[in-house]
Amino acid sequence: MAEEVLREGLAARLWVLAEGWGEGDARAAAVRQALSGRGDEVLEVGPGLLREVSDTEAPQGVLVVVEAPRWTPGDALRGAGPAVLLDRLQDPGNLGTLARSAEAAGASGILLGPGCVDPGNPKALRASAGSLLRLPVAFCADPALAVRQAGRLVAATSGRGGVSYASVDLTGPLALLVGQEGSGLAPELERAADLVLTIPMAGAAESLNAATAAAVILFESARQRGPRSTG
Repeated sequence: MAEEVLREGLAARLWVLAEGWGEGDARAAAVRQALSGRGDEVLEVGPGLLREVSDTEAPQGVLVVVEAPRWTPGDALRGAGPAVLLDRLQDPGNLGTLARSAEAAGASGILLGPGCVDPGNPKALRASAGSLLRLPVAFCADPALAVRQAGRLVAATSGRGGVSYASVDLTGPLALLVGQEGSGLAPELERAADLVLTIPMAGAAESLNAATAAAVILFESARQRGPRSTG
């Protein structure tokens, strides 16, 4: 993640390094060398203090306080790929995993409705492997309205009752509605969608994890759009 902050040129308020970090490790040394040319504030601390200020049990020797990218709902809707609208998604790991899949599948961005987890959550950032630092993600008071105003087909995801995601043309401007981990989409959002998509499943499983379901549909859209749609 420290490498991503440097690669994307994001503004950092503070770097906290373990004493001696970078010695004997080429990647760590490269980060430390890059810091020397940025002029950021750098604080070196002992391993005990680093563990105290970190939210992980085994910190890797570097922490950074970074200013989050500033995106608008329009930024998340500007690209040609699908936009993802999240309804009350609360697990930071799910958000990070979903963002990583969305970026890889060529999504234009993510809109977060009221009640969604903060994309700056450290667990979300780690789970995204840097995608939340690159993919436009913005909070939106009424994401369904924003997407309709952008002229996209709005497709809701549901564990049952919809049409098979593989039987629908997903090549056009698309907005994928994904609901909360436990209860799914709010009924009013599902009713407002142009269509409801369901992923057929074998066995006794009732539904997929929200991030997994979104990834399946996003990559089907990418497959339909052609090999260049993900990169």
